[in-house]
Amino acid sequence: MKTSDIRIKFLKFFESKGHTILPSSSLIPTNDQTLLFTNSGMVQFKDIFTGHETSNYKSVTTAQRCFRAGGKHNDLENVGYTARHHTFFEMLGNFSFGEYFKKEAIHYAWELLTSVYKIPKDKLLVTVYYDDNEAYDIWNKEIGLNQSSIIRIGDNKGSKYASDNFWQMADVGPCGPCSEIFYDHGPNVDGGPPGSDNSDGDRYVEIWNLVFMQFYIDVNGNITNLMTPCIDTGMGLERIAAVLQGVHSNYDIDLFKNLIKSSARMVNIDDLSNSSLKVIADHIRATAFLIVDGVLPANDGRGYVLRRIIRRALRHAYKLGENKVFLHKLIPDLIQEMGTAYPEIISGSNLIVRVLKQEEERFIETLSNGMKILNNNLNHMKSGDMLSGDILFNLYDTYGFPADLTADVCREQNISVDIDSFELEMSKQRDKARLAGKFKNLNNQINYYDGPATIFDGYKIFDLSAKVVAIYSKGKFVNSIVMEDSADIVLDRTPFYAESGGQVGDKGFLISDISNFRVNNTTLHSNVFMHHGYLESGSIRVGDILRASIDIDNRKNISRNHSATHIMHKALRTVLGTHALQKGSLVDSERIRFDFSHDFPVSIDQIKEVEKISNEEILSNSLVNISNMDYCDAISIGAIAVFSEKYENSVRVVNIGSSLELCCGTHVNRTGDIGFLKIISESSVSAGIRRIDAVTGNNTLRLIQDQQDIFLRLSSSLNTNISNITTKVDGQINYIKNIEKKIYLLEKNIANVIVDNFAIDKIKFIKDIGILISIVHGLEHNVLCNIVDSMKSRFQKTIVLLASVSSNGKVNVVCGISNAITNLINAKDIISLVLTKINGKGGGRNNMATGSGYNDKKLPDILDNIFGFIKEKI
Repeated sequence: MKTSDIRIKFLKFFESKGHTILPSSSLIPTNDQTLLFTNSGMVQFKDIFTGHETSNYKSVTTAQRCFRAGGKHNDLENVGYTARHHTFFEMLGNFSFGEYFKKEAIHYAWELLTSVYKIPKDKLLVTVYYDDNEAYDIWNKEIGLNQSSIIRIGDNKGSKYASDNFWQMADVGPCGPCSEIFYDHGPNVDGGPPGSDNSDGDRYVEIWNLVFMQFYIDVNGNITNLMTPCIDTGMGLERIAAVLQGVHSNYDIDLFKNLIKSSARMVNIDDLSNSSLKVIADHIRATAFLIVDGVLPANDGRGYVLRRIIRRALRHAYKLGENKVFLHKLIPDLIQEMGTAYPEIISGSNLIVRVLKQEEERFIETLSNGMKILNNNLNHMKSGDMLSGDILFNLYDTYGFPADLTADVCREQNISVDIDSFELEMSKQRDKARLAGKFKNLNNQINYYDGPATIFDGYKIFDLSAKVVAIYSKGKFVNSIVMEDSADIVLDRTPFYAESGGQVGDKGFLISDISNFRVNNTTLHSNVFMHHGYLESGSIRVGDILRASIDIDNRKNISRNHSATHIMHKALRTVLGTHALQKGSLVDSERIRFDFSHDFPVSIDQIKEVEKISNEEILSNSLVNISNMDYCDAISIGAIAVFSEKYENSVRVVNIGSSLELCCGTHVNRTGDIGFLKIISESSVSAGIRRIDAVTGNNTLRLIQDQQDIFLRLSSSLNTNISNITTKVDGQINYIKNIEKKIYLLEKNIANVIVDNFAIDKIKFIKDIGILISIVHGLEHNVLCNIVDSMKSRFQKTIVLLASVSSNGKVNVVCGISNAITNLINAKDIISLVLTKINGKGGGRNNMATGSGYNDKKLPDILDNIFGFIKEKI
């Protein structure tokens, strides 16, 4: 039975039992900050099990794509070397949210395995938690399993409920006993039944786990009954496919066999049992699905896990003799195997290929260089030795070779790595970087006020009375300031927004009857707002009451731009994909600068679509809703958090159009207040990060007016109307290109004529080498080069040195030498000799070099000496 058929039969079976088939959720857990990746089928139903969400269905079934790259379930270094370790896998599951419980779950499982999949009953045995008599009796009395086929598993890990057959979602939360179903691969495979001393063998393989979620465990370990018991089951598709296809290893099932064949074809080897091919086949699935779910290669978080497995696959290809990019070429083969079940890899194939190819190209040279250096060190070591932390650090720091990849290579040769010494070196490097940063900012350090936090009232109030609680001038606390003093003022309360979250601080004035302090910026230091500026008139003392008044027009422009970033962020994710997440921003009164994760330039059509979606949101003039709520609640309703930011338990949730984000910035009241958004540029910031600059409101109007002025001037200069400018410009460009071609041909003809004239009396021969050294006047650089080319084409062996003197005294020098005699003399040496005499600069290749200088009076003597130099050389 093909793997694709096994998946379909599972889903259809449970659909026939009243379950709703739901699609697989993303590998990136929705609204769950406790997990990097979806690692089991129950993740998308976690909030239902915990009671935070109510399900629209009573029972469901899924084929869930999962990813594990560490932890107790999957050690990355084992992938490809054992029969059942994977990074990416599919989990088949059926779930009940109070509709049925143990009896139905056990009967369904048995019917599917023995009647639908037709697995012989005597090849199956089960485990139950040691005191779960209810499950035991169902297996024994209703299913009819012999007592010898039902194994009770107790608490074998040192504490109550610490058992392979007792499942907990977390230290606190829903939990319950489980019943695992095992397949017996037969006595020819080593290993004993579960619970025995030899249970780590491969004879008995777990294929399905039925979790009976019936309890709740609190922080003290106390167990109480859940009001609504639930069912959560998980069966690895790859494992059941191995059983049904009569093979022992998951890598021998049809899906993997085809991917392994494709990988072998790419790296040009015939041994399909090679473990490195299994690694590649596993990792291509993982990388493709991670990318299509929005993960891009990066140096931290999910992006680093993706980067790590891509590099691991490339390293195994290198091990097989392949040192060129190839992984991206496997995507069509993956689509052939899994595209029907997961059409998202078809629609996302272009993105997957582009990201993979780019990451391969970035790393392939590093891999080759790093492996040569590492192998040179390992060649002097033997099994059981330890690679020093110095070598590990040098490979990483100097050559960019990842430490985990070094450890992976060493592990295969039974060589350990001194990771402690490596971490020590890394720590020293980080300390140096921090020290350098502190040193650079040493003169700017201020011992800021550490009193009560400033009360911020500026979301709706723009003008209020406040008390001066501290003044700093030149980094020191002072009691007062006088006119023209620059200072940083702390108030007990303020309407000024302090620079944070990418939004600049407010400007404005602090005013009294006798003083006027201009605020140029506002910053935040440990909940204290610092108002930076200078005193235009009067004096201010600590304790004074001032009127704090922000620049309202400046604030409105900033708010327009900030609200527009939220709308544009949502539009980018709609057009480019959910991977396009904010990575930084700068919002001021003039413009928006927005950085986001994306590996490729955004096309003109995509920019137009982002603008279209954004401005449709703006024109809807919908009300902006802002509320405060618990962080977990905000995430659960879909609010986007910028994960480089730190959030309190209570967060501010901003709903602008279809955008929902956590944000403390200032915003418009209605989307229409933004006016109009226009993207003015798109560029690269760094690997995997793009930047968009945009304007809104009056700044958009000014931009359009300026562009209109340019169009009007162009139309006047080109003597055409605005709508015809593009056609007219294209015509002028083509005209210029034709003229340039004609000029090029004329220059070639001029060069040939000049060579003909030179040939009469100026070409000298030494042996069989023709030498032309001459001063010419008013010839351009291109003509000189063409003369050299013409000479070299006429004579098999020639040396040409030409110096052109312009009317302002500048000298251009060109030297060309036939390739056949560059072993005797080269153009770079000749040009260098000339340029040192005329205070010039230049360079080139052995057969062609150029330069320029300004000392033409001595030029004839210099060239005579050069002829002597050439004569000596040849």
